[in-house]
Amino acid sequence: MALVRIEGDDLVVVIEGLDKLWALKSSLTIPLANVRGATADPGIASEPKGLRAPGTHAPGVITAGTFHLDGERVFWDVKDPSKAVVVELADERYARLVVQVDDPRATVALVENALR
Repeated sequence: MALVRIEGDDLVVVIEGLDKLWALKSSLTIPLANVRGATADPGIASEPKGLRAPGTHAPGVITAGTFHLDGERVFWDVKDPSKAVVVELADERYARLVVQVDDPRATVALVENALR
C-alpha cells in the first residue's frame, strides 16, 4: 500500500511495508506542476501491464514496480484493485502512478484540491 500526501509544491508517494521490496522503491516525489490529475480506477488492474523492469507481478496477488507499455513507463503498487488510484503525470520519468491507497476517494480529493 502507498501513502499519498502533499508536501509544499510536491506530491509525495511513500511505499509501505514489504511493498518496498516488491516495488524496489520506498518513495516518489513529483512536483505538483507535473501532476495532471488523479482518479480512482479499480478496473485498471485488469488492463495489460507491459514489460516488468524491475518489479513484481503475481496475477491476483500483487503488481509492483516499473512496467513499460506502449512506450510509457508506469509505476505500480497494487494488491487490492478496488483501492487503486491512478495519478497522471507529465514531463516525468513515469507517465502515471498506479497505487493502492487506504481511501481512494480521499486521495483523489487531496490531489485534485492541491492542483487547484
